[in-house]
Amino acid sequence: MKPATGTKGYRRLIPSMTALVEFESVARLSSFTLAANELGVTQAAVSRQVKFLEETLGIRLFHRLHRSIELTEEGEALYLVVAESMQKIAGVFDRLGSGPVQQELVLAATSAFSHFRLLPRLASLKKAQPNLQLRLSTQMFTADLRHKEIDVAVRYGNGRWGDGTATLLFDEEVFPVCSPKWTESHGTPETLQDVAHAPLIDSDPTSEGWMGWDAWFQAVGLRPLQLNFALRCSLYTDAVQAARYGQGIALGWGRMVHDLIEAGELVRLPVASFKASDSYYAVVPHGRTITPAIDGLIDWLRQDSIER
Repeated sequence: MKPATGTKGYRRLIPSMTALVEFESVARLSSFTLAANELGVTQAAVSRQVKFLEETLGIRLFHRLHRSIELTEEGEALYLVVAESMQKIAGVFDRLGSGPVQQELVLAATSAFSHFRLLPRLASLKKAQPNLQLRLSTQMFTADLRHKEIDVAVRYGNGRWGDGTATLLFDEEVFPVCSPKWTESHGTPETLQDVAHAPLIDSDPTSEGWMGWDAWFQAVGLRPLQLNFALRCSLYTDAVQAARYGQGIALGWGRMVHDLIEAGELVRLPVASFKASDSYYAVVPHGRTITPAIDGLIDWLRQDSIER
């Protein structure tokens, strides 16, 4: 069948699929060199393809900086469309070519979220999606979705990120916690001043905006002259473990310590609580198709219940 009169074929509108493939790689990796290595061609060849696209479109796709490159506004718009289209094409090829029994999804999260929220609930995910193969990508900091093969990332923040589509999971509040044995030995603090004078377990603030004791006390309306730190940890998981073993009082991020409180391993001290303005979100990178498996994974992430 001949195309309708006046209709432009894709070949006229898109003069080079090779150029688009190489542009996508450069944009995703933010590097001509890394893109060349990934594609198995020379850096000069990649540069020529990107330059060809820029000359064809009459625009600049990248800002060439001293030691790095950044997408221009036009480049960002093209990258989002190309990345999504290529992901869809790759998904169809994978499905038609292999017909896999199991589907793998890569889920990125911080060590605290993985340790306290994901691992205790894996049995329920397997029950809900028996054909899903999950690969956890534990991050020290907020995952960079453009540079990693990630299907879903869990982030804490305001939900406004430029590299993916965010879906709200749940909110958060922060309060003091300790072990039951600690309260048996030291009594239950009844005021904020009591907590400030107790042995505190602190952890380093995260890149996502988790607060430490100083910021928490200010948020709940107290500015103690000095805090009594019994232990400082670089990881929040270590701070919680130290509290479980009776070393003092730690800040409890409610969604993280929920299961430990339910199991009686930690107790919540009823002196004050800070309701955070930020929340947890599931973020799907631009270019990823939100499949039923991803939808099911996000629904599972919202669950508070745990199968024992």
